[in-house]
Amino acid sequence: MWSCITDFFTYETTKSVVVKSWTIGIINRVVQLLIITYFIGWVFLYEKAYQVRDTAIESSVMTKVKGFGVYNDKVLDVADYVTPTQGASVFCIITKLITTENQVQGYCPETEKKYACTQDSDCTKYLNKPGGYGILTGKCVPFNATLKKCQIRGWCPAEIDTIETTPMMEVENFTIFIKNSIRFPSFNYTKGNFLPTITGDYIKTCNFDMVKHIYCPIFRVGDVVRYAQQNFTTLAQKGGVIGIKISWMCDLDKSDDQCNPSYSFTRLDAMSQKNAVSPGYNFRFAKYYKMENGTDYRTLVKAYAIRFDVLVNGNAGKFNMIPTLINMVAAFTSVGVGTVLCDIILLNFLKGAEQYKAKKFEEVSDSPVECKTNGLYLSQLSLRHNETIMRSSDSGAFSIEHYS
Repeated sequence: MWSCITDFFTYETTKSVVVKSWTIGIINRVVQLLIITYFIGWVFLYEKAYQVRDTAIESSVMTKVKGFGVYNDKVLDVADYVTPTQGASVFCIITKLITTENQVQGYCPETEKKYACTQDSDCTKYLNKPGGYGILTGKCVPFNATLKKCQIRGWCPAEIDTIETTPMMEVENFTIFIKNSIRFPSFNYTKGNFLPTITGDYIKTCNFDMVKHIYCPIFRVGDVVRYAQQNFTTLAQKGGVIGIKISWMCDLDKSDDQCNPSYSFTRLDAMSQKNAVSPGYNFRFAKYYKMENGTDYRTLVKAYAIRFDVLVNGNAGKFNMIPTLINMVAAFTSVGVGTVLCDIILLNFLKGAEQYKAKKFEEVSDSPVECKTNGLYLSQLSLRHNETIMRSSDSGAFSIEHYS
């Protein structure tokens, strides 16, 4: 018990020991060099840890589509093939339509193959369950001269969406106007992909290019699809989702013209290409009308479209003293890792480890009798037979030389 108490009330102080060894000296300097290189090259130059960063980017996106196409011998304009019409950051360009006209509320046969029947008993199992295009009544009714199908209650005639149609190929040459404005609130810094010096004549003639015309806000649909590494014909046939990513990575310590948008294009619904059940992208909408007798009827449209999602992200950095000081302290502290590694090697792996332990660890007691009894004063003398001990001019600092 008394030994535990005396061990608890002890004090440790630093002791400098100079080890003159090529092996451990080279290891120490290499580790220190690697740590310093990491902090200078990666932390300060690449990651710019001396800056305070703002990742809460504020962004607005406005879009417009222009172009004319021919579909089913009809000329379609923007109001016909673009939805929604608000010019938001997410919009669709319709490439193919399957139209079911003059639908009214009533009773009619289903059109899906699985609802084929010969008698009512084949349809009763679907009672109180939704069908493909309406609520099933449990009756088996004629679909055509040779085939019967289960009856539904809903909008009739039911849609037939297996009709093969040709996409509107003019979409490839349509243009998309994208106006993006961003702001970093921490620095009150604003910019956009639409420079204030841009002229109307330039917009009429330019097309976006990754290198030559990065500030041209006009994007040709075919170019966007190509940048996303997709085939336009396949995309127009089944539909899909294309992402237009605008990235703003700005170093505000540099001039304003160094803060430029970076564009990337990708297929966002890439998994749907591998799905045979629901490939591509399509949706339905209806146009409603009223007959003279007050009866409502509609035209149902199943649209295959290319959906464009304009995604904006970014962050800005500017010099600040606080992160600079924090990372400098971390750098100086980390240099001490080399000392820890060298101590581990000296204490466990090199020849003469016992000599180093005797120099590094020394116990001093305030009781001289106890020191003599425990042999604490003999630790320094015991080394004189095996090594040359040189006391440095600085008190408490020793030098160990290995001659092996």
